[in-house]
Amino acid sequence: MREFLLGLRLLFGAGCGSRIRFFLMAAGGSLGVCCLALVLTIPQILDAHDMRAAAREPRTTSAQPAASTLVLQRSDPYGSVTFNRVFVGVGAKGSDNAPPGLDELPRPGEVFVSPRVRELLREQPAVKGLLPGRESGLIGPEGLAHPDELFAYIGTTRDTIVDEGRALKGFGYDYASFPAVEPSTLTTLRFALGALVLLPLGIFLSVCARLSAAARTRRLASLRLLGLSTKGTQRVNAAETVVAALLGALLGLGEYWLLNQVMTHTGLPSLRWYPDDGALSPATVAVCLIGAPALAWFVGRASAREAAANPLAVRRTAVPKRPKPWGALLLVTGLGIVSGYCITGLTERPANSIGPNAFLIPAGIVLTGLGLVLTLPLISHILARRVARTTRSLTLNLAMRRNEVEPGSTMRVVTGLVLLVFAASLAQGVLIQLEQVTRPSAPVQDYSLPLSSVTAAQQRDLTGVPGVRSQAVTMDSWVDPESLDGTVREQATALVATCAQLERMVERAEGCRDGRVMRLVDPNSSVGSDLTPGTSFVYRFGAGKGNPPKTPGAQKTQKAPRTLSIALPAERILYSAYPASAVGGTVLLVPPSALPAGTRPDSAQLVLSSGSEAERVREVLDGIAAVAPIAEVELIGVNIQGLEQIAVIETLLAVGMIMGLVIGVAAFVVTATDRAVERRPQITAVMLIGARARTVRTVQCVQVVLPLTIGLVLALVTGKLAESSYLITGGSAVYWDLAGTPLLALAAAGVVAVAIAGTLPLAGRRVDPELIRRD
Repeated sequence: MREFLLGLRLLFGAGCGSRIRFFLMAAGGSLGVCCLALVLTIPQILDAHDMRAAAREPRTTSAQPAASTLVLQRSDPYGSVTFNRVFVGVGAKGSDNAPPGLDELPRPGEVFVSPRVRELLREQPAVKGLLPGRESGLIGPEGLAHPDELFAYIGTTRDTIVDEGRALKGFGYDYASFPAVEPSTLTTLRFALGALVLLPLGIFLSVCARLSAAARTRRLASLRLLGLSTKGTQRVNAAETVVAALLGALLGLGEYWLLNQVMTHTGLPSLRWYPDDGALSPATVAVCLIGAPALAWFVGRASAREAAANPLAVRRTAVPKRPKPWGALLLVTGLGIVSGYCITGLTERPANSIGPNAFLIPAGIVLTGLGLVLTLPLISHILARRVARTTRSLTLNLAMRRNEVEPGSTMRVVTGLVLLVFAASLAQGVLIQLEQVTRPSAPVQDYSLPLSSVTAAQQRDLTGVPGVRSQAVTMDSWVDPESLDGTVREQATALVATCAQLERMVERAEGCRDGRVMRLVDPNSSVGSDLTPGTSFVYRFGAGKGNPPKTPGAQKTQKAPRTLSIALPAERILYSAYPASAVGGTVLLVPPSALPAGTRPDSAQLVLSSGSEAERVREVLDGIAAVAPIAEVELIGVNIQGLEQIAVIETLLAVGMIMGLVIGVAAFVVTATDRAVERRPQITAVMLIGARARTVRTVQCVQVVLPLTIGLVLALVTGKLAESSYLITGGSAVYWDLAGTPLLALAAAGVVAVAIAGTLPLAGRRVDPELIRRD
C-alpha cells in the first residue's frame, strides 16, 4: 500500500506533463474499453432477439379438437425483410394463453401490429390488403424480436383457417425457428471480431500503459537508487498505470452507455435492438473493470523491470540491450501452421476445419499476429544497425542510429497500423467465405409473382424496377374436368417471352427465332422429354386484373374465359437453365404476340430476373414492394431469412472493421503524441548543434516510415497466408484472394501517408534550450 500511495503522489506532484500523460492514458484506455464492451455485448443482443422470437412461437398440434383455437402462420418477403403474420381463429372455449406483447388473443376483425407495420400502413396504404380487419392496438416490445420487425396478429373466424390451421396449445419454445445468426456462423463471426478488435485492442491498451516510457523509467531508477526495493519500484509504476486503466475503464463503460442509448434510436443497417438488449451485463462490467487494470498491472511491472534491476544504466542512458528474439518464435510457429494449411490447398485433398484443425487454425492465426507485433522491434534493430554501418547519408544515419538504440519507441507508434492491415486481410477472407456459402450459385436470381395479384399497370412498372434485367410470364395448361375419362392428361408450362428475354434468363440458348412458337429442350433435364410433337395443350385467358372490358357488350362476352390451343412444334430451342430458375420447368416458348389481345392468362406467374448479388436482390425486392406491396413474392432458390442473416453478418463485420480502424488510428495518435513530447530533448540537442529543421523532420519521418514499411510488407504477406489458410480449411471456392491484394496495398499506402503526416509536427521552428537544461 505504501508503494501504491507513493505512486499516486508522484503522479499528481510531478508536474503538468505527468498529469497530461495520465489523462492521455485514461482517455486511450476508455476508448479501448468502450470497444471491448461493444464486442462483448453483440452476442447478448443477438441472444435477446432470439429469446423473444422463441417466446412468441406458437406451440400447436395437427389434431383439431372441437371448439379449439386455431392459428395459421405466414412469412412473406416484403422488400428485403420478412413480414410475419399470425392468423388466429379463437374457438368457443377461447384460450387462456396470450402471446408476449398482447393481453389477449385478437377476436375476429381485430388486428394487432408492430410499430413498424403501423408506420408502413401510413406510408403504403395498399399494405392494408395484407391485414384484413381493423387496427386494434400495438404489439409490445416483449413480443417483437427488434423494433423494426414487421409482425401482426390477425383475428379471424375459425372456419376461415380450418383447412390449413393448427390447434393452439400455447406459446414459447426454448429456441428460435429462425435465429438472427446461425450458431455455426456465429462462431465464425466471434473469431472474426476477435481478430479484428480484440487483438488490436490488447496491443492498444498495452501501448496506453507504456506512455512516456523513457521518462518514467528514469524516474523509477532514481527511486531505486534512493533505496526503494525492486518489487516496490515495480509497484510504484504499476500504481500509476492501474489507476489510469481503472479510470479509463469507468469512462469507457460510460461512453458505451451513451453509445447504446444513441444506437437504439438510430440503429445499424439491418440490425436494431432495444436499450435493455444492449445493457451492460455484470459479466461485461467485471471483464472491463478487472481485465483492463490487470493488463495495466502486468504491463507496468514489466516496463519497470529494467529500472529496478539496473538503475545506474538507466540514469546514465547506457546502450539498451538488443531486443530478445523470443517473439520471432511465435511468428515462426504461427507461419508454420498457416503455411502448412496453405500447402494442402495445392493438393487434391485440402485440409478442413474438422477435429484438431478447428483449434489449430485460429491458434495459428493468433500466433502469427502476436509474433508479427513482437518481432517488429527485433527486425527494426537489425535493419537499423546494418543500414547505419553502410550508409553515408547524414539523415539516414541519424534515423537508423536512433532506431538502433530505441527500436521499441518507434515500433509502439507503428504497431497498431501494422496490425490493422493484418486484420483487414483476415476480414477479407471471412467476407469471401460468407459470400461463397450464402450467395446463390447462379449469377442470376428469379422472382415469381402470381399474375392475378398484379394489375397490367403494375406489371409494366415492375419491369422498370432498378436491377431487373428481364421479365417473362409462365402459364400452365388447362384441362377441362368434364372431358376427363379416367386417364391422366398431359400438361405443359409455357414461357411467354421474346428470344432476347429468354437469353437473359438462361445460361445458354440456341436456335431461338422471334415470332414463332418453339419447343424448349434442356439436355440436362427430363422435363417434357416424353412429349411428342403435335400434342395440343389448352391455355385459358380472361380479362385479367386491371383489364376491364370497355363496353357493356363486352362484359357479357368476357364471362366465359377464352382458350388458346397450342400444338407442340418440332422446332426446338436447346437451352441450359441455371440450377435455381423459373424457366427450368417450361417446355414451350410462346411469343407475346401469339396471345389473344386484351386478355391475360389464367394460372400464370410473372417472372422477373436480376443479378444474384445480395445487394442487388435486396434492391429488387424493395422495388417490388414499392410497386405491388400486397403481391406474394417467391424467391426462386433463396430463403428470405437467409438474406436477413447475411445483412446482419455484414453489418457486424463492418462494425468490427470500423472499430479496428478506430483502435489502430487511436493507437497511432496516442503514441505519436507521446513520442513527440518524449523526443523533444533529443530533437532540441540535434538542432542546437546545427541541424536544420528540414533535416530533423526528414530524420523523424525516416525513423517511422522505414520500419513501418517493413512491418506493412510483413503484414501483407502473413495476412494473405492467414487468409488463404482460413479459406482453404473453410471449404471456400476461392483459395487465393488475389483480387483483394491491390485494395490492401492501397490501404497500406494510405497508412504510410498517415504516418508521414504524424511525424511532421515533431520538429518545430522554435528551439527551447530549457528542455536540455532540465535533462
